[in-house]
Amino acid sequence: MPITETNFNFSNQTSVYHGKVRDVYTIADKYLVMIASDRISAFDVVLPKGIPYKGQVLNQIASKFLDATADIVPNWKISSPDPVVTIGRKCDVFPLEMIIRAYLTGSAWRTYKAGSRQVCGVAVPEDMKEHQRFAKPIITPTTKAAEGHDEDISKEEIIAKGIISKEDYEMIEKYTFALFERGTKIAAEKGLLLVDTKYEFGKAGGKIYLIDEIHTPDSSRYFYAEGYEARFAKGENQRQLSKEFVREWLMDNGFQGKDGQNVPEMSDEFVNQISDRYIELFEQITGERFVKIVSENPTERIEKNVKKALKNLG
Repeated sequence: MPITETNFNFSNQTSVYHGKVRDVYTIADKYLVMIASDRISAFDVVLPKGIPYKGQVLNQIASKFLDATADIVPNWKISSPDPVVTIGRKCDVFPLEMIIRAYLTGSAWRTYKAGSRQVCGVAVPEDMKEHQRFAKPIITPTTKAAEGHDEDISKEEIIAKGIISKEDYEMIEKYTFALFERGTKIAAEKGLLLVDTKYEFGKAGGKIYLIDEIHTPDSSRYFYAEGYEARFAKGENQRQLSKEFVREWLMDNGFQGKDGQNVPEMSDEFVNQISDRYIELFEQITGERFVKIVSENPTERIEKNVKKALKNLG
């Protein structure tokens, strides 16, 4: 049974935030309990059906990559006491998503195809083709909206508007390139190309931390390395592991999150296909077999595991 909502009341809980995918419980204004639900969103809209095991996939991949990049930048994670839960330190969040792209694809390609030769203030060369590799990765930030759509923004605008300081921006820019380089290397070892991804950062005690998820299929796009060049030469679609196929299915069925559009009916078969894609990515990127956690009462299991972990924190 997919986990599509949670409603816990933990000891010393000071607030709760229900996001598009994650439910975040603040404890004593010091810690966060982040629960990865099985909800799925596209075009900033939460789709009506949950995807079995999606939360487990997201949480376990993110947890693994937070550990694998902790030498590059400190991160918010303290522990992962349940397959769908990460507990970490609460940070003051920078209202930005640091999106980094190594290939012209997805929304960047749609912008390019429409005639623009700039993405978030970054110049993009003429005569590029869909899925073409950039000479070097580019950072295309967006504002992180509390509600509605995130907005593209340039580095210059971020600094000029004082969204974060120039010093902090340059530091998270440096971290973004280094994290992407590490993610690209890990992906290559597993026969994948890390196409694009996003990172989020915050501050606690004057120190910058990497927060939220990292290198998951919700935050990243992967192509299979094998066959990339041949497909690109022929102008064919790439074999990819990401959420893009869900967006493409929605667009093919007349939905892009615009006013007046209705989410098309999602069949059980399509829901299971999405679940299988998430599991495929987990196994491909981690090199491990995915073990489905089946519980008669997942809510009870989560509550028990979180309470025990919080007790250990003191």
